[in-house]
Amino acid sequence: MGKKIQIALGIALAVVTVRTAYILYERHAEEAPQVHKPAPALNADYYVTPKKLYLYDLKSAQQLTQQPVWVKLGYAYTYYPYDMERHSVNFAHEAGQLPPLEKLQIKDVITASAPGSPGRQIMAVFEKDGKADAFSIGMESDGNYHFYSDDMLFIQDPHELYKHWSAETWAAIDQHQVMPGMNELQVSFAVGLGVAEGSGGSEDKTLDYANGGKPLSVTFRNGKAVQVQKGS
Repeated sequence: MGKKIQIALGIALAVVTVRTAYILYERHAEEAPQVHKPAPALNADYYVTPKKLYLYDLKSAQQLTQQPVWVKLGYAYTYYPYDMERHSVNFAHEAGQLPPLEKLQIKDVITASAPGSPGRQIMAVFEKDGKADAFSIGMESDGNYHFYSDDMLFIQDPHELYKHWSAETWAAIDQHQVMPGMNELQVSFAVGLGVAEGSGGSEDKTLDYANGGKPLSVTFRNGKAVQVQKGS
């Protein structure tokens, strides 16, 4: 009986000790100053809101002629020779692809029938190297207009829209060069359309850029370029 009482007392003492230690720990935790980790810096690019025109017919599309425009995504849009006298687009011969951030002065917006197209192409006419050319910015069918120009063109100088980027970054972009540390948007401004290797969809990936015939392969880690190589 005496041993049983000693065992019971020992268990009770152990429980009391553990309980007391837990209470003291909770009090210490409450009194200890709370350490708040700083929130990660917000990406200023997310707050850039380029102006849009919301075009709906040919008359409204003439707004594109009232200021310069800049190509958002280079080497993604094909342009064709345009005959100013006949007001016709030569869809049989491609004149080239618009480079990234190419500054254009749109002269006119017209519609033209393209081979194999169910409707008519809405074409933006501009001059390049002393010649008239045109590229598609939408489609018209049965009097219904669908414009893509707000997704294709800036109507504000990108240097002003993204003025929070460093002068070094903008110098590389203007020279169509990629530097380590650039984010994916900056790389696209420099060398145009990129195609992800594999499934893509994360901040760690490799993109291949045709770059107007000078292909590049750029590897991104945590959203930043870490490796730039010649592509195939």
